[in-house]
This record gives sequence, C-alpha cells and structure tokens, in this order.
Amino acid sequence: MFRLSNRTTLFLLGAILVLAFALRLYRAGTYGIFFDEKSTLLISQGVVLEGFNQKDVFSKTYFTPAEFWKPKTIADFIEADTRSDIGNSPSYYAVLWLWMELFGLSDWSLRMPSVLFSTFTVLLLYYFVKRHFNSEKLAITSAFVAAIEPFFIAHSHIARNYSMSFFLTLLATHLLLLILEKARTNKHPIGLYVAYGLVFVTSVLSHYLTVTVFLCHGLYALLYLRNKQTWITLASVAALGLGLVSLWFLFGGGKYTFFTLNYQAQLYRSIALTNPTGSQFGIVLPATFRNITVRAVPIFADLFIVTNGLGTAILGLRNSVLAIGLGSVATFFIHQYWADKNPPVWVYGIVPVVLAVGLPIYTVVPLRFLVLSTAVPFIYLIGRYVVSYVGTSQKHLVVLMFLLAFIPTLFLLFMAWRSGHTFGITQRYSGFSFPYVCVFVAMGLQQLIQLPRWFSLPLGAVLILQLGFVIQLLADIYADNQPKYTYFDRPRISNPYFYTAQKLKQLYAPGDTILYPNMKRVIYSEKIDKTYSPYALLDAQLVNVYLPEDAQFIQRVDPNERDRVVLVKGKSGEKITIFDFQDKKYRY
Repeated sequence: MFRLSNRTTLFLLGAILVLAFALRLYRAGTYGIFFDEKSTLLISQGVVLEGFNQKDVFSKTYFTPAEFWKPKTIADFIEADTRSDIGNSPSYYAVLWLWMELFGLSDWSLRMPSVLFSTFTVLLLYYFVKRHFNSEKLAITSAFVAAIEPFFIAHSHIARNYSMSFFLTLLATHLLLLILEKARTNKHPIGLYVAYGLVFVTSVLSHYLTVTVFLCHGLYALLYLRNKQTWITLASVAALGLGLVSLWFLFGGGKYTFFTLNYQAQLYRSIALTNPTGSQFGIVLPATFRNITVRAVPIFADLFIVTNGLGTAILGLRNSVLAIGLGSVATFFIHQYWADKNPPVWVYGIVPVVLAVGLPIYTVVPLRFLVLSTAVPFIYLIGRYVVSYVGTSQKHLVVLMFLLAFIPTLFLLFMAWRSGHTFGITQRYSGFSFPYVCVFVAMGLQQLIQLPRWFSLPLGAVLILQLGFVIQLLADIYADNQPKYTYFDRPRISNPYFYTAQKLKQLYAPGDTILYPNMKRVIYSEKIDKTYSPYALLDAQLVNVYLPEDAQFIQRVDPNERDRVVLVKGKSGEKITIFDFQDKKYRY
C-alpha cells in the first residue's frame, strides 16, 4: 500500500491519469474493427473464423441467428483460439469474454479493456518508480511521459492483448524487485512468490513474447541475486509456472502453436525470396543484415518519445552523421561548462549556434535532423542523472531497465535472422519495453531542468518542437491515417457489420431472406486454413455477432454474390442492398 506525500502530488497524479484516460478513450470506438480485431471478437465468443466449429450452421441451406448463437463449450473457445490465433492469448480472451458478458459487444466495449489496462499502466508506472527509485518527481514525470506516449495510446484503441500484456509485465517486474528487496534481509514472503508466479503464467498466456521480459528477469538475477533460498524459491516458482503453461501447449490451444509458427516462418521466407513487395502481407524482405537494420532503426528510434519519428531520417547516413556530430559537440560544451557559474560570454550561445549550424546543410527534413542532434545531449543527461541521483542499489535497477528496454527488440531481430524474413520485426511485439524507456526519458527531462538556462532553453525548445511532431502523430492516429500504429493510410468507416445488423433489425419481416456474400478463400495450409467450405463465411459471421441471439431471421450465403448483403422481401421478392463491401474496400 502506498501513500501520496502531499496534495500537490495527488493533484498532479490525478491530472495525469485523467489526461491518460481521456487520450485513450477519445475516438476509441470511432472506426470499424480491422481483421485482427475481428479475430478477437469471434474468438472471445468461442467462434472459429470461417466456421470450423459451425459446420452444422453454415452447411445448411438456411440458418438463423439463434443457430449461430447456440451455446459454446470450453472446447469451442480452445478451438477458436487454436485456429484463429495460433493458440495465443487465452488469458486475454478470457478477460474479454467476461467484460463483454457484462457490457455487450459494441466496438467501445470490445476496446475498453485495452483503454483501461493502458491507463492502469500509467498509474502502475508511477508507483513502480516512486517505490523503487524513491523519487516523487521522477515518478510523476515518468507517468506523464507514459500518459502521452503515442504507442500506448494507439494500442489502447486496438482490441488485442497488447495493453494487457504491457501492464502485466510491468507488474511482474515490480513483484520481482520486491522479492529481491526482501531477500536482502533474508525474508521470503510466500505471497509475493505466488503473486509473481500467477502474473508470470497470466502474462505468457496473454502473449507468448512476454517471455522476453522474464528472460531479462533471469539475466538480472544471474548478475545480482546471491541469496540461495531466493534462488531455490524463484526456480520452483518458474518450474511450476512453466508446468502450468505447458498444460496449455499439451492439452489446450497451444498444441498447434509451434506447428503454425514453423509453417508461417516457411511461408514468409518463401514470400521474402519470391515476392517481397507484392504479397497481401505487405513488404516481407529477406533477413539480410541491411534489411534487418532498416527495419530495426525505426523501432529503436520510436521507443523514445524524444526521437519518435526519426527512424526514416536516421537511415539518411550523411545527414545523420552530421546531426549526431553536432549533438556531440554541443554535449562536449555542456559537460565542460555545466558547473561554471561565470563562463565565457560565448558559452551562453554555443548550444543554439552548434545545433543550428546543420539546418541549412541538411538535405531533407531539416527540423527532424535538428531534433536528432539533441539525442546525444539527451543521452548524456540520462547518464548524468543516473550518476548524480541514483543510489548504488538503484544502479542495479538501471541495469535491469536497460535489459528490458532493448532485449525484447534484439530478440525479434535474432528471430528474424533465424527465420530468414523480416515480417516479425514489429514494434508491438517488443512493446513491453516502453514503460522502462519512459523512465529513462523522465530521467533526461529531470536532469534538463537542472542545466544552466543557456543550455536548457535551446535544448528545451527543440524538445518542444519534437512535442509538436508527437501531437501531429497523435492527430494522425485519431484520424486513422497513421500506418505505423493504425496499420491504415486511409481512414476506416464505422463498423459496417454493426451497421448492417442494425438495418436488418429495422427492415426484416417474417418471410424475408437475408443473403450474405462470399469470396473464394485462399488456403495456405490444409491443416491451418482448411474448413469444410472453400468460400469465405466471415461476413456472415460478423453480422450475426450483432444480431439478437434468439432471432429467427432466415439467412443464407449466396454463392452468386461477392460483395453485398441483400435483404429479399418475402412477398414481393424485392432485393434491398443493405451494405456493399465493394470487394475489400470495407473489409479491412
């Protein structure tokens, strides 16, 4: 249990949490669900994409919503997770199922757990920093950085496991540090070990790649844990946790995970070698050193909010060398004259002059390279904060945060090299690093205000410029045209399946028939993709999700219709187009 030290802190933390929640809630339900979220919705209801566990429904000439919504078993949920998400994230789907049982199936409801977990991460980060760094100011600053972090905000608008996984892995790190803290005094509270084990199991079953966080925990223990009893207990907890997780791989949806991952690796490797830029999966390049580097640089740059968006610019080598060189010169003068109360007159203007020298020289996006030139002095400020304000035992914690900031992404790069393709080098797969990076950024900001004004003001001005870029990024996220985070460069419309269901409820009368479109399905793997039907049933499934569970609407899939949902009036035979998907335009 923690207590806020004063009313000012309470007010600031409250304001930050309100800001974080508002930024995450704003327009969270505006745009229709995209393919991954369609999977999320159906899996949470125990439905397999394309109807593998609904053969009795869709193999009939006609079916009703009541038949679609027949009660689902635990086996249905496992089958849905197995075939629709390679057996990943069962703990997230369980949480989401319970949430939607309480609050319904709207897009707002579907995404609200992500909004809440992302907001809780901000609160937990505040407590994490306050508790382990013993600094109210650093905790407040870290929480503020996390509150406005575009990555967190973007993924709070996505009904997937990521926000939950980020929260759980931060909680696991907090619990580990409490365990190690108690170990220094030879205390071993069983409750902490049980909590850590439960969070470990829940985390891994929320996303398999959370294992990279626990790998960092293990490396940290190897470096600093010297208590034999703690080692034995943690090893027992890890073994028990792995045993529980293995049950999912042996008897649950995880039993097809490794087969699917191996198949996907072969598929993406084949695409990388034969059709790297023209497949439906986007750009999938061979895993050469150059290709991996080109994909990795933006990910590392976007980890830090102060360098977010500079990844593409950094790949321009000549401009980058100049910017980093100028930043290094500025850092030299900052270091030399930091403590000088009466420096030479020319020192007062040296930082803005040095940083501005590159503006007429940079050949592209000069303001971006101006921001890049401040990266070196900002890294210096982080280092200086660690040296000046972090105690000896807390310096060990800085090592852990460094591991957590970089190893998840390095793991992705290693797996890309091993698999032979770059498809998996994606920010969301290493997003567990962001909370710790927010703390590093907060350290730099805290140290910035300790600088003499003639140094802090020009650096602060450039950081305000970067804040403008971040605000523009957030505007693009809210406008649904930021591919880096929303996966779309053209804004989506509101959910067409929900709209279609509402229209059908208004217009349907006994004797009418609803016709659903179908498209020829691409079967990549007989074992993974094959169902009883060669045609896509997803449109019919998603409309039925939003129809009343007891409705007796007569429906069928029309083999002659590719794009439209049509209502055929019973008496007149009139055909009313309810929605036209226009090929893939509105199918996302």
